[in-house]
Amino acid sequence: RFIAKPCAINLGIQDSGPHRAQPNAILEKVFTSITKSPDGKRLEGLSKQLDWDVRKIQRWFRHRRNQDKPTTLTKFCESMWRFTFYLSIFFYGIRFLWTAPWFWDTRQCWYNYPFQPLTSRLYYYYILELAFYWSLMFSQFTDIKRKDFLIMFVHHLATIGLITFSYMNNMVRVGTLVLCLHDASDFLLEAAKLANYAKYQRLCDAFFMLFGVVFIVTRLGIYPFWILNTTLFESWELIGPYPSWWLFNGLLITLQMLHVIWSYLIIRTAYKALVRGKVSKDDRSDVESSSEEEDVTSNSTKGIFSTSSNGSNRINGHVASGQWTEE
Repeated sequence: RFIAKPCAINLGIQDSGPHRAQPNAILEKVFTSITKSPDGKRLEGLSKQLDWDVRKIQRWFRHRRNQDKPTTLTKFCESMWRFTFYLSIFFYGIRFLWTAPWFWDTRQCWYNYPFQPLTSRLYYYYILELAFYWSLMFSQFTDIKRKDFLIMFVHHLATIGLITFSYMNNMVRVGTLVLCLHDASDFLLEAAKLANYAKYQRLCDAFFMLFGVVFIVTRLGIYPFWILNTTLFESWELIGPYPSWWLFNGLLITLQMLHVIWSYLIIRTAYKALVRGKVSKDDRSDVESSSEEEDVTSNSTKGIFSTSSNGSNRINGHVASGQWTEE
């Protein structure tokens, strides 16, 4: 309210929503009580009742659905908050871990386990991360809705479970590595969204490409060969199959499966953008275009972005103009 909104206004982002549908009691009653997307039969009936063209009624329902969607200013503020947190916590984690012995030798995560000291810096790092992911869990039901809602819900559950479980079992050393690794790419995605909302297209594309590279390197490279290697094999070798070994690694593997899904979406989005030579609409967007807008944008070579922020969602989400930054 006091930081993100003034920044958005200075960048020329207006606090105005989509075109509002003209008042109509009959269509409003159908929209609120029966269906938000009437089928062909109902459209024909409404056309006869109102003496309106079917296409005009379809356009009315599109406008009515869109007017409930958040404004670009709202999406900008949400992304700026997440960008601020991800960037701050990432640099805090790097600064803390740079002097930690287990950052350079993962076997240190298991020496003298579970009798390892919990320092105040490590404690605050963990509590901040846990608080943030709990906030994401609750706000997911009130924030901008995404098509990857279920994936993000599973991700938040797995993350909260891992943070809590590792804290209770004093596996905080390896836990800090997992947290820092995940924060490495998240702030880049939010930066791409911010650039997109401000209509800095080249900057948006550059941030997304950087995000894609960092995401794939960290989640498909470093995570399995560095994190999973120490939790699956080094821990087994040094302390044996402790009782919680199966649950802990099960949650970590669940995260890896989500990494694979998101990496596929990122690669697919980048491929589409490269093939088309332009950025396209976000596949996860719930915002629709009117028939006139569809006619214009279908013939346009300029990328459009009529979505909300998951995401990213998701990556939940939560790309490319729209698709860049959202998938």
